[in-house]
Amino acid sequence: MAGGGAEELDVVGAGDVAELSPQAARAWIERWDAQQQAYLPDREDRFTALIDAVQECAGRPDPLVLDLGCGPGSLAIRLLDRMPAATVVAVDFDPLLLALGRAAWADRSGLRFADQDLRVPGWAGALGLQRSADAAVSTTALHWLHPDALAAMYAEVATVLRPGGLLLNGDDLRENEAAAPVLARLGKALIEREEQRRAPNGWGETWTGWWEAVTADPALAGLTAERERRMLQSEHHGSPSGQLAVHIAALCAAGFAEVGTIWQRGDNRLLCAVLGAVDPGIEPPITSDQFPV
Repeated sequence: MAGGGAEELDVVGAGDVAELSPQAARAWIERWDAQQQAYLPDREDRFTALIDAVQECAGRPDPLVLDLGCGPGSLAIRLLDRMPAATVVAVDFDPLLLALGRAAWADRSGLRFADQDLRVPGWAGALGLQRSADAAVSTTALHWLHPDALAAMYAEVATVLRPGGLLLNGDDLRENEAAAPVLARLGKALIEREEQRRAPNGWGETWTGWWEAVTADPALAGLTAERERRMLQSEHHGSPSGQLAVHIAALCAAGFAEVGTIWQRGDNRLLCAVLGAVDPGIEPPITSDQFPV
């Protein structure tokens, strides 16, 4: 596995990256991080907990980590800041976000961006990994996948993760409202109360505002056109896999032996799964949607 520099697996957007200065790319990423923080007041705390878990369980100072739905590389950079000997393969299918990450962190040792669609079977094999990954991580990304695509993606992760390796997914994952209505209501309410405490007057730029601004930048016109060609949309259209039970069931089916939440504020949680052989005599985890109403 190549560990140095921003080696690529593709050439999409290469010309746009060459024209985009690191300073301009980082300015857009700073705005990206700020608008993300508006929706996730505990975003940095969740990043910290996720990286703590990688450090605790990697078993080596130079782990190989897959960042799934990496966006412009916000999590990958924080992980490398803490674990500079690590190799992070950052995977996304959005050419604009990938180009920002590549331009901003072109000289960052240990970081490699990969233009792959997690919904298309074979994406993991296309990464060209030379050894099994120690962890696969993601934040605020996998809820976009349809449940069938999510299950297939988790199953494919299991083929490139070492036994005992971790899948760490930080996302807004809610309880089943029909089975646990009070827990579902509290999960949402706790986040809303924290948002109000931290930013009673609002946070500034919104998700929609950021996308409107970045796609209007003439320097990114080619990448914007490529996003449209790929039929990627920046607007929120719900969360097909936003329910906690959907992830737990898919991870268990993929061969993860332990699945549970290791950090949480309301629905904002860090879900951890440990890959390993499941004892057929052990019942799978009970989720809230299995409780009688």
